[in-house]
Amino acid sequence: MLETSARLLRLLSLLQARRDWPGPELASRLGVSTRTVRADVDRLRGLGYPVHATPGAAGGYRLGAGAVLPPLLLDDDEAVAVAIGLRSAAGGTVSGIEESSARALAKLDQVLPSRLRHRIGALQTHVEPTAGSGPTAPVLSALAAACRDRERLRFDYRSHGEAASVRDVEPHRLIHSGRRWYLVGWDVERDGWRTFRADRISPRVPNGPRFAPRDPPEGGFAAHLARGVAGVLWNYRAKVRVHAPAAEVTGRVPETWPVTSADDRGCLLDAGADTPALLAVYLAGLGLDFDVIDAPELREALRGLAARCDRAAAFSTG
Repeated sequence: MLETSARLLRLLSLLQARRDWPGPELASRLGVSTRTVRADVDRLRGLGYPVHATPGAAGGYRLGAGAVLPPLLLDDDEAVAVAIGLRSAAGGTVSGIEESSARALAKLDQVLPSRLRHRIGALQTHVEPTAGSGPTAPVLSALAAACRDRERLRFDYRSHGEAASVRDVEPHRLIHSGRRWYLVGWDVERDGWRTFRADRISPRVPNGPRFAPRDPPEGGFAAHLARGVAGVLWNYRAKVRVHAPAAEVTGRVPETWPVTSADDRGCLLDAGADTPALLAVYLAGLGLDFDVIDAPELREALRGLAARCDRAAAFSTG
């Protein structure tokens, strides 16, 4: 009986991990025959789990939606991931679900083995949340649905300077970056791609007409967001050509420095800092050769940095 119960839990875990499972593959994972899989599926149905079957040689099984939420069976890494997500939500990344997230986290904490409780407890002890709140869950749901259904959105928007406006936008992507959620869409009145902080959006109903999807902005939606956020973060920006593949450069620079592939040997980097002198130090620290593109202030800062480094290298106490 114990072996059968343990196998049922394993079967339920597999059905939750993937949408469709061929019968023979389930049997192989469980180390039993396909006949035993059929019997175990019937047992799960008897317990109230809606497991759907597709007949035939290519048939399989799928866990459907039921009247109640079945127990979720998580491995160690999955449990840690869920706990981290709940802690983030409880900290206000999405407004209005903090209490629900805290309750769910408390339930998860009660059933965690001690080895995982210590791992997750370290996060609670040593990670300090920042102030502020995110968008509400209904707003995020409305924005995501509009992206999915390709329906134009009209919404009231507050800019960084608290200026109010009404925007007419074709929504394409929701992006989460740090503690912020952003909507990237085509602003119909301004005839261009724009980025909007989701917590500053107040959607108007109903949605507008459907629209045909557009080609993404240069570099993709995430790169467009990075350019927009970087424009607010940095006082000085410059374009440089780095003599290394984009994949190598991306791992060495901040996310707010968009990287664009140029060819197999190099890429273009939109770098930023508070001053040209600081940007010169950051770029020198990459450990890669680069060329400055039309940025005289950065060129001058690099000459000054090189001269100071030469003097330091030439200094001798003897």
